[in-house]
Amino acid sequence: MSKIVLLFLIFLKIGAFSFGGGYAMLPFIQQEFINKYHFITNQEFLDLLAISQSTPGPIAINSATFVGFKTAGFWGSLAASIGVVIFSLVGLTIISHLLDKFMNNKRVENLLLVLRPITLGFILAAAVSSGKELHWGLYEIIAFLVALYLLKTEKIGSIAIVFVFGAIGVFMTFI
Repeated sequence: MSKIVLLFLIFLKIGAFSFGGGYAMLPFIQQEFINKYHFITNQEFLDLLAISQSTPGPIAINSATFVGFKTAGFWGSLAASIGVVIFSLVGLTIISHLLDKFMNNKRVENLLLVLRPITLGFILAAAVSSGKELHWGLYEIIAFLVALYLLKTEKIGSIAIVFVFGAIGVFMTFI
């Protein structure tokens, strides 16, 4: 099977089964592309997170585009991007028509209550495994704690944090 078809099928599966958005799919990306197929390294995964977070657009599309391009160039990025969104487009079109009918259904409400902590678990699993791969020097620890504080207190947006700490990091490389 060609890498392009494989990328499409893997991201179709990831898009179909990662409830909770882009962050919830990160453990699936780690499992498939680092552990199973070895298309990217742990360091490239961390780069993927940094790039996906600091560029406009959903993390799912950015991640698919990055992994697809790294693995099979332009056509790989196109196949991966289409794969990750196609299930959502079809599924959400159908669900949006049914949502009004089932919105007050107790079973649907219970399903959503169960999915929320599972989604948080996916996000935390990706954060913990990614945190193990980082170089934790003094600057990195300070940047992490300050960014966490600023985001939690909503004193500054995530884009501003990326620019400020990115500029400091670039400046530090010249010192």
